[in-house]
Amino acid sequence: MKTASRIAGISVLALVVGVACMQRSTGAPGMSGSPDASSGFDRTIAEHARQLMDEGRATFRSDTFGSEGFWGGALHLHRAIAGEKNGGVGPGLSPKQALALGLKVDASGLPATLVAALKARTVDLDDPASTMALLKANVVVGVTGFFDSQGRIVSVGIQCALCHSTVDDGFAPGIGRRLDGWPNRDLDIGAIVALAPTLKPYTDLLGADDAMVRKVLKSWGPGKFDAQLTLDGKAFRPDGKSAATLNPAAFGLAGVNQHTWTGSWGSVTYWNAFVANLEMHGQGTFFDPRLNNKEQYPVAARANLGNVRASEDRITPKLAALHFYQLAIPVPKPPEGTFDKASADRGRAVFNGKSKCAVCHVPPIFTEPGWNLHKPEEIGIDAFQADRAPDRAYRTTPLRALWDSKKIHKGGFYHDGRFATLQDVVDHYNTFMKLGLTTAETRDLIEYLKSL
Repeated sequence: MKTASRIAGISVLALVVGVACMQRSTGAPGMSGSPDASSGFDRTIAEHARQLMDEGRATFRSDTFGSEGFWGGALHLHRAIAGEKNGGVGPGLSPKQALALGLKVDASGLPATLVAALKARTVDLDDPASTMALLKANVVVGVTGFFDSQGRIVSVGIQCALCHSTVDDGFAPGIGRRLDGWPNRDLDIGAIVALAPTLKPYTDLLGADDAMVRKVLKSWGPGKFDAQLTLDGKAFRPDGKSAATLNPAAFGLAGVNQHTWTGSWGSVTYWNAFVANLEMHGQGTFFDPRLNNKEQYPVAARANLGNVRASEDRITPKLAALHFYQLAIPVPKPPEGTFDKASADRGRAVFNGKSKCAVCHVPPIFTEPGWNLHKPEEIGIDAFQADRAPDRAYRTTPLRALWDSKKIHKGGFYHDGRFATLQDVVDHYNTFMKLGLTTAETRDLIEYLKSL
């Protein structure tokens, strides 16, 4: 009996050890340790993730989706950039002018000879020929120049990075290392488009003359873009101000349901498809029958923008990897000294309590899990921009990198920058929601917001 019991005990022990080893090797639930990514399907997942990251980064930074057919082929924008002396038209766009319009240069891609020339100040930054050199080096963030065998520019296309990347200014203002996902709040995209020799595609679509379209484009200003203009034709708000909205950040989107200011358009992937097809004017497939609503979207309905089918789809195959890369971009951490830690610690209690911020801005994603939309009357602002979206609502914007008012939040807060500072935002809600925050509580709350 003792021998039999001992054998049984050894057998049970061996079984337990065997199961434990198997669970560790397969990453079974309930066991500590990480899955073995070197074998089995775990390895397949890891390799797939690396592939998506690489492809998504390349798409975000380099893929024009065939948009050169529009910006170069239809608008001839490359000719205005080149200038008459370089085979184009007009005076051309010098590097100094391009930087003033918010275009950025990726210093990591600059050829050594060009770096040396820039440092020695032997590059003429007032000469459009120098802009051609930068385009040939493929270092203008978000823009690709296409050149013939003789080195003459024949077209230009754009990438996601044009609006949703900037640089750290490490080499010079506007020249430095890329900061993917950061909104380019310096970019005056309307003024850049208005450089084009012809705007016929826009005048035909909007049913407006050339002068009016150029006026609208120039009204946007730095860091703003009007994605709904070519849907509803509403160029200005009732108060006469531009209908354009601020370029949003494209970082910290993991776990966030809606992507845009008036989020009812759809998820990140939806907006990628929308922008690549309808705003960047790439060649792809896009379907949204809501744009057939003639009352809300007369321009889109007339042009059948809710059902786009290119003969060669250069967008759809890129959406999965692009989405993966965007979700991997984290929120930039606040540098040392950008907020008062003791005050922020007190502000956290205000955020989660008296101010009621956490009711909608739920930590740690700082927006509502689920359908994170609110009617204008719920947040105490006008309905103009909300009414341009299908559900006529505003998204609970995720609270991201609020410490940076010089780059990320340059131009203000909310969709149109109506609140210049965090103090203005807090004061609005303190009044609208009758929160009764004291001066000290307001100060602590703002410091906590800057810590996010």
